[in-house]
Amino acid sequence: MSKPPSNPPPQSGAIPDGEIRERAYDIWERHHRPEGFEMQFWLMARRELMAEREARKSTGTAPGEEEGR
Repeated sequence: MSKPPSNPPPQSGAIPDGEIRERAYDIWERHHRPEGFEMQFWLMARRELMAEREARKSTGTAPGEEEGR
C-alpha cells in the first residue's frame, strides 16, 4: 500500500497521521489488501478515529478506557 499524501502540520486536537496510517492499514488488511484504494481507506480511518474521539468526549471516557468501569 502506498503512503497517502502528506498532511499539513497537525493542529490542536488533530488526529496524528501515524494513528490514521495504522488504522488505514488495519482496514486495508480487513478488506483483503486491494490495490488502488489508499485514499478511501485513509479517509475511512480518519472518520472512524474522529467518531471515536467525539464519542469519548460525549461520554467523558479517556482513550483506552472501557465504558461502565
